[in-house]
Amino acid sequence: MESIYDFSMKTKNNEVQSMGEYAGKVLLIVNTASKCGFANQFKELQELYDDYKEQGLVVLGFPSDNFNNQEFEDIDQTMEFCEINFGVNFPMFGKTDVKGDQANPMFKFLTSRKKGMLTEGIKWNFTKFLIDRNGNVVERIAPQTSPLKMKTSIEKVL
Repeated sequence: MESIYDFSMKTKNNEVQSMGEYAGKVLLIVNTASKCGFANQFKELQELYDDYKEQGLVVLGFPSDNFNNQEFEDIDQTMEFCEINFGVNFPMFGKTDVKGDQANPMFKFLTSRKKGMLTEGIKWNFTKFLIDRNGNVVERIAPQTSPLKMKTSIEKVL
């Protein structure tokens, strides 16, 4: 059976990183966009990371430009924006497609495991996927849902 650990993703430095490096951790995978109205969620994602990283939570950000061009063209601009405005220091990856024919295979996997309310695909920026320590997708959280409202779900899988 396919697992989240079977995928590799491009880092912000354009290197390939195996998701297997996160085996045994609880993951919160989020497709992000710096210019999105939900960008203030970066602050709450960082807060979750700070509160739970010692217990094994890793927040992983995947910048995407799939929705109304709401991400900077240059990944360095994205990183600078996230660090300066929200203090982000959780792992951020390179820009990736999260929907449509060009969607990254990992995001196709995530959406096939946990479908959305009206669609299987990702509808907007800041869709969140909670992954348990065994690599299972346990929950999909809507873009408009505050990351801090996920504390109970995170604590259950920690």
